[in-house]
Amino acid sequence: MRPVPSRLRRLDGALADLPVEEPMLLTELDGFLTGIVLCPEAMPPVEWMQGIWGPDDSDVPPFDDPLDVAWFAAAVMARHDAIARDLARGKPQPILDVDERNGDVLWEGWIDGFAEAMALRPDCWDADGAEPDAADARSRLALLVAVARDESDLDSVEINAFADRAAAEIGTVMQHLYATLPPARRAASATTIPTPPKTGRNDPCHCGSGAKFKRCCGA
Repeated sequence: MRPVPSRLRRLDGALADLPVEEPMLLTELDGFLTGIVLCPEAMPPVEWMQGIWGPDDSDVPPFDDPLDVAWFAAAVMARHDAIARDLARGKPQPILDVDERNGDVLWEGWIDGFAEAMALRPDCWDADGAEPDAADARSRLALLVAVARDESDLDSVEINAFADRAAAEIGTVMQHLYATLPPARRAASATTIPTPPKTGRNDPCHCGSGAKFKRCCGA
């Protein structure tokens, strides 16, 4: 597995510090963003960013400093765009954790993140009625999700054999899913969509009133 750049290690730390019960960590975020890029229907950041930030009804701002909020949003979008570029080049590079004890690739967290993205637009991922190549890729993806969640019909020997090749299967499925996207959708996935930084409920309101956001536009 390739080493994780320092900018992504910083993002991983920021994810862990988010005030949510079970924050996404880097490998799960990577799968989630890949699911956003490969979704047959385009989704603007406003639709999916909340799944990373946590619920809107929290009184705890995601970061103490508004500049950190802006940096975090930019870092997430930068990774989204990098995933799209890698897929366009035919060189997907999913970020997968590795068990330091035995070198096993811990691919399940990545798949969990991808499945969370799928849950935002479940009808888009239905293999029934899709053209053959897309249906095959979505069926293989469904098997990855089922094995990761221990919900497959495979026996233990088959599961172990599948797990040994799961990391390679992820890369192959990514490429196949990307290839089945319409050209216009592939072009759109590689285009950065600006997203405004989230205003914490205790931050100064973005309207310039001087009041806290939760007492002003966020009331």
